[in-house]
This record gives sequence, C-alpha cells and structure tokens, in this order.
Amino acid sequence: MELGRRLFFDPLLSSDRSTSCASCHRPERAFADDVPVSAGVGGRLGRRNTPSVLNVAARTSMFWDGRAETLEEQAIFPIENPLEMDLPLEQALARLNADPSYRAAFEAAYGGPATARSLGRALAAYQKTLESGDSPYDRYARGDDGAISEAARRGRLLFIGKGKCADCHSGEDFTSDRFRNIGLYDGAGLADRGRGEVTGNPADDGQFKVPSLRNVAVTAPYMHNGMFATLREVLEYYNDPDRVVPGAHGRDASMAGPLGLDAQELDDLEAFLVSLTDARYAPLLEARR
Repeated sequence: MELGRRLFFDPLLSSDRSTSCASCHRPERAFADDVPVSAGVGGRLGRRNTPSVLNVAARTSMFWDGRAETLEEQAIFPIENPLEMDLPLEQALARLNADPSYRAAFEAAYGGPATARSLGRALAAYQKTLESGDSPYDRYARGDDGAISEAARRGRLLFIGKGKCADCHSGEDFTSDRFRNIGLYDGAGLADRGRGEVTGNPADDGQFKVPSLRNVAVTAPYMHNGMFATLREVLEYYNDPDRVVPGAHGRDASMAGPLGLDAQELDDLEAFLVSLTDARYAPLLEARR
C-alpha cells in the first residue's frame, strides 16, 4: 500500500514530470477535482470529468465508459493517455527501475523490478484503502436518529420513492455499478458516446457508469462532462430532463416524463445528499454555501 501511495503522488509517472494521479484526484477535494475536466501535462484538457477514487474497492468496472474491469487495469490508462500523463508504459517502467529506491520497493513488494502488472497492483492497493463511511447518514443508519436533519430524512424517502434515485444509486455506496443513458447525449452538442465507444454497439451510445453518491455534495461539478455546477442543477435536471436537454437520444425509459418534485422536495433531496458527506470533508460544505 505504501508503494502505491508514493506512486499516486509522484509526477515521475508523467512525460514532463509535472502531473501525478493526485493532480486530478485531489485528496483535499475528496479525491475528485473541482473543474469540469482536469488538465494533464502541458495543460491539455481531458475528455471527461474526474470521478472520485474513494470507495472504489468494490466497483466492478472503471471509468465513465467501463473500459477497464479492474483497478489494476485502470491504473495504467492515465499514465499512457496523451491528454493526462502522456508517458508510454515502457518509459514509465524504465524510470521506476532506474530509481534505486523504487527498484528496492518493487523488489520488496513483488519480488522483482517494476512491471506493468506490479505497477497496476501497487496503485490499486493504495486506491483500495481510500474508503469513506463516516457520514451523518452512516451514523443515522447505525441507529443515531439525530445524526441527520428532518429534511434529510424526508429526502431519504423521496430518494427511495418519488425521486426514483435509488433505481440506479443503490447499495452501500449508492451505485448499481451499471451503465445508464440519462439523456445527456444528442449526437450533436452532447456527442460523447460513452459506453458505446467501448462496445461498438449503437444501443449503448450515451450510456455512462452510475457513479457513487458518497461525498457528492463536495465533488462538483457533476455528470461525465461536468456540465452541472451544483447539486440543485442536477436535481432540477432529473426533475424535468426534457426542459434542460430536449432531443436526447436513447434516454432510459425510467426517466420518461417529469417527476413533479416541488421546491420543498428538491430541498429535502439535496439535504439527504449532503448527509452523505464523510466527516473529514465536512469543512468543504461551508465553501459551497
């Protein structure tokens, strides 16, 4: 784990030695970023919003489009991506093995020099430690009825019921780990095919992985493209998608028609989402007010 932590924060793994994993997955921002798309080497902008790497140990696919099935596989993609760290894997391994300290660390951890497999394993081992489970809602779920507000309790019922949020955001980490088309694809201004790029199946165009909602109140902006700046914008979108993005292609049938949530219900839903913020990130809530 310690080797993976060191690698995660080391810009050695980028072509110009300027960018590390933590440059985009910022610990102080709940291991996400606060811009629509993050900048890699040379200020090159990525294609999609940076997701948090908290609570990823149980995920069954990685990236918005699911192109990696494991954390170990996922860890290599940003290193080689020309918009991110832009370093061919062979060069990354050569750098690590030329460094006496890293060579010794890989020898101790994996019995030999750095390889693609051991580099992925080391980075994944660190990411698997990045868990959060100390939110007000967690304390409420453990029996502390006073841990969340009355508004958040009402919001929880809306989340499960009228708001239909739990249809996709289910389980301990509030994600089904599936791919859904929520209507942010029209083939024109919103042209990112998402899962369709990976599978080659037009039926998958516009589908993106359902993200966890843990710490969602402090990881703005939202959606795969960072198009919504606030939680309220997200909720208003789900309340009436056609008003915000008319002409979407292939939107899930579960999102047919407006939800009919009034202003108070939207407030309550937002209060519930805020209650999913881990205690260590509570100070970030003040910044969003």
